[in-house]
Amino acid sequence: MSDKLLVRGLGKKFATRSGPYPALADISFTAAAGEFVALVGASGCGKSTLLRIIAGLEQPSSGAAFIDGNPITGPARDRAMVFQDYSLYPWLTVLENICFSRRLSANRKRETPAEAASAGRRSLLLLELMGLERVRDAHPHALSGGMRQRVAIARALLSKPELLLMDEPFGALDAQTREVMHDLILHIVALEKRTVLFVTHDVQEAVYLADRVIVLAPGPGHIDSAWRIALPPALERTQDLKLAPEFLALERQILGRIRATSGLQSDLAALQRLTAQH
Repeated sequence: MSDKLLVRGLGKKFATRSGPYPALADISFTAAAGEFVALVGASGCGKSTLLRIIAGLEQPSSGAAFIDGNPITGPARDRAMVFQDYSLYPWLTVLENICFSRRLSANRKRETPAEAASAGRRSLLLLELMGLERVRDAHPHALSGGMRQRVAIARALLSKPELLLMDEPFGALDAQTREVMHDLILHIVALEKRTVLFVTHDVQEAVYLADRVIVLAPGPGHIDSAWRIALPPALERTQDLKLAPEFLALERQILGRIRATSGLQSDLAALQRLTAQH
């Protein structure tokens, strides 16, 4: 497979009152076309910042990111992002939110009648797949957090992006719905051969969905390790896989790396000194 995404020497510093704060330093990795890459790591390691740079919403302080060899300089039609906070338009209905990108004049100019008809059919199918048919005419304020996130995911998938960026997209979903969405996303991106960069705090979720898991460590954010997921291909994975010994072993190893780099190690001696103060 050829590389769809190339990240080379990426760094990011934010201005603060006390001086530049380094959020990311020397991040380099690739994602092959059709590959599902998950980013995990302790809070503060820069996962979301990295995703926003690749989306074109933030500019790096150093290094660069490329899609198909072209430098990323801002948002573009070849990428779609699902944010943590839904980012729906409150004055639009569920279906109108899903179809929002088709309302933009820049997109309509490039769209043939056949493409418009195909997009219309796709929007209705996504509505059905996400279990949103009965609320298609509702506005976001009438929906639960989980339903709003399903609308945001459907909107991102409508345009068939070459690179799908997802920032903890299932955090607001209940456990049962989350499992359904795992399998749905896994199958859609596998069948349509989408490249996915997926941020999550849930290591089990990362191992189940991804072809490769990259562990970021803080201080500033950098790549600690990368793990190839040697499990059945996406279309053959089922929820029972999470109980397999090889799955559990891989999950424990990745969790171990996150704990080792988080700075939150359990220190019995420190705890004893703390309790001795009372």
